[in-house]
Amino acid sequence: MSAQKRAGLLRWGILGLAVLFLGLGLWRQEPQDVLQKAVRICLECIGVG
Repeated sequence: MSAQKRAGLLRWGILGLAVLFLGLGLWRQEPQDVLQKAVRICLECIGVG
């Protein structure tokens, strides 16, 4: 197997894992948790929270 073909397979493999993990995070509703934590940190930073 050539180095270019191996690099291409590695790229597609990493892309596939990234899509899998994004889907898993969305399925677990993690974007909402991240948003809530960001809002909390922001409010603490300006002294409201």
